[in-house]
Amino acid sequence: MRAVVQRVSGAKVVVAGESVGEITGEGLCVLVGVTHDDTPEKAGRLARKLWGLRILEDERSCSDTGAPLLVVSQFTLYGDARKGRRPTWQAAAPGPVAEPLVEEVCARLRALGARVETGRFGAKMEVSLTNDGPFTVLLEV
Repeated sequence: MRAVVQRVSGAKVVVAGESVGEITGEGLCVLVGVTHDDTPEKAGRLARKLWGLRILEDERSCSDTGAPLLVVSQFTLYGDARKGRRPTWQAAAPGPVAEPLVEEVCARLRALGARVETGRFGAKMEVSLTNDGPFTVLLEV
């Protein structure tokens, strides 16, 4: 699993003109990509890493502050554009594999006590955010 994590002062996801997930104030916007060999165990490791990642103000984590997370599925994180001009998506897991694992990340975060908002899997989403810092990290488990 791969995640792009951004410290934000607010973020939201809109699908077909409807807001489907939003966080306000300090939190994390997390884009999650799934590849073929990912497992629920990896989803759990990613959730624990996100919950404890000390990238908020004063080196605190969401677990320290109760800050919310906006988790958005992003198959393009496994795009490969090393050859030619058009990326390939072969490393990205198909929807029936990826969707339950993204949901597992969210469920594990909630089990840890996190407030989690989400996008809508497979939909054309408009993600807007205010990156605080800017601060962005790439995680891979």
